[in-house]
Amino acid sequence: MIYREAGQFRTSYAADQALFPIRQDRLFVWAVIIFAFLCVPFLASEYLLRAILIPFVILAIAAIGLNLLVGYCGQISLGSAAFMAVGAYASYDIAIHIPGLNLIVVFVLGGVCAAAAGVLFGLPSLRIKGYYLAVATLAAQFFFDWLFIRIPWFTNYAPSGSVSAPTLRMFGVRFDTPAGRYIFCLAILAVVALAAKNLVRGRFGRMWMAIRDMDIAAEIIGIRPLQAKLSAFALSSFVIGVSGALWAFIHLGSWEPLAFSIDRSFELLFMVVIGGIGSILGSFLGAAFITILPIFLNQLPGILGIPLSTAMISNIEFMTFGALIVFFLIVEPHGLARLWAIARQKLRLWPFPH
Repeated sequence: MIYREAGQFRTSYAADQALFPIRQDRLFVWAVIIFAFLCVPFLASEYLLRAILIPFVILAIAAIGLNLLVGYCGQISLGSAAFMAVGAYASYDIAIHIPGLNLIVVFVLGGVCAAAAGVLFGLPSLRIKGYYLAVATLAAQFFFDWLFIRIPWFTNYAPSGSVSAPTLRMFGVRFDTPAGRYIFCLAILAVVALAAKNLVRGRFGRMWMAIRDMDIAAEIIGIRPLQAKLSAFALSSFVIGVSGALWAFIHLGSWEPLAFSIDRSFELLFMVVIGGIGSILGSFLGAAFITILPIFLNQLPGILGIPLSTAMISNIEFMTFGALIVFFLIVEPHGLARLWAIARQKLRLWPFPH
């Protein structure tokens, strides 16, 4: 039996409340971390790093941030790409006007600016919910699209409106190679995932989930909706803002406001829905699925020998995303994370049928 738990006794509160109380889970997670940090940078090709792994890592950070808001607090947001744009442009302006500032500090300050924007556009959540809140957050998308296009200060008065990221240097080390950039993003992802996992298990997580399940009952038992909802918007927007800075500085290199269009907001929402609402693991699975699926669909016609135009492949991609969203909402609302949990439970009982 792969998941034999006999003899694994929890004799303290710390052991009972551990992130991974089962030994097999801890070994598996450590194996994945060691492989990702020590093996992947040397084994993966430059194309694999640039086209798949770096986008996956950055989008996983953004999906975790959105999942804090949508999955754990129950507040619908359609303006995630706007907060990514705020983090990207704020980090760019800070790096330009304060040269030599540590790269981590630049990204953190960009995330703080995104958190402030998230709190501002999260204020309507105190009075409205559901579809009305989704429309209110959608206003952030259009507002920041207009702001970064029309006000040239944010682009350092670039004539074309396109900006280029400064040199990526921290502690005297330059991140010029794809492997170095991948390790840098992966380290941030590890910190964000660990912080988010502990956050949702603590006071803030319980507060958010109470608001998500029934906000009136949560208010009756002493939870303040103002603090709960705005803290969810702030922390979610902070993480999304950091991911936006990473997306602009490390993945794109040079960008314009259209890089953070509404399509990016829907893409992040698809990651959360397909991966699993209210699951940190689901953010990883959804980001991997959304990153790999377009590449697979682009290669599939050539593998099968079917001549299809680029426009047709793009339409098939949109139809596939839509069909999968409907499928998961009807068949398995908790997404890929739930399927993984079912498989894991089967392993714990194997070879017994029940």
